[in-house]
Amino acid sequence: MLHNERPYLCNFLGTVYENSSRQALMNILKQDGNDKLCWVSAREQWQPQETNESLKNYQDALLQSDLTLCPVGVNTECYRIYEACSYGSIPVVEDTMAAGSCGNTSVYRNAPLQLLKSMGAPFIFIKNWNELPAVLEREKTLILQEKIQRRKMLLHWYQHFKTELKMRFTNILESSFLMNNKG
Repeated sequence: MLHNERPYLCNFLGTVYENSSRQALMNILKQDGNDKLCWVSAREQWQPQETNESLKNYQDALLQSDLTLCPVGVNTECYRIYEACSYGSIPVVEDTMAAGSCGNTSVYRNAPLQLLKSMGAPFIFIKNWNELPAVLEREKTLILQEKIQRRKMLLHWYQHFKTELKMRFTNILESSFLMNNKG
């Protein structure tokens, strides 16, 4: 659905932990009735196994939404960000450090999401879900042509991102393993 109008403004499918920013996100969506414009499916407990039906629902939500809401969970960065990119759904990323073990702002001053930022990810970064209503209001003013351009830019960026990471990884492997064998 690269060139078509998508029926949903945004999506969030996931676990909502008590007293978390995800709970704040759900409250904010309900305040302005934006939950009616978005594909929202929340659960209270994480489920380790996807069913074919839940996987299809998730893929459909990404495909049919202009934005994918990416609140922090156990860690700041999650698979949802990259899956949204592959479907041309712009990630709205909560730019805060989670309590998990994937970084520490006192050690890494550019954390969180350092790699994505350094590579110019065309995402919407927010510090607090209170910023979401303004993001959604701006989204409502975009015409289809602007959304199509943005989707194309996201898909192009994501392809470049994957290629660049593959090259970096290959170079590290070659320098670590192949160079050691030549000595």
